[in-house]
Amino acid sequence: MSPDKLVYMANQIARFMETKPHAEGVAGVASHINDFWEPRMRKQFFEILETGGDGFRPLVREAAGQIRRPA
Repeated sequence: MSPDKLVYMANQIARFMETKPHAEGVAGVASHINDFWEPRMRKQFFEILETGGDGFRPLVREAAGQIRRPA
């Protein structure tokens, strides 16, 4: 998947979760990515973060600590 598409998808989740209380939104982003993104997508997610994470909304960045890294 292109990095732009993955960032777009993560930000879509964040936009929805931004309507919730902050802590619930952070947990919601992490939960959605953990539940629905396959390991290859999560691996690419962390690769993007490690190279600066350009484009990710703040809620996505905050949720990163709760997202499972693939083995």
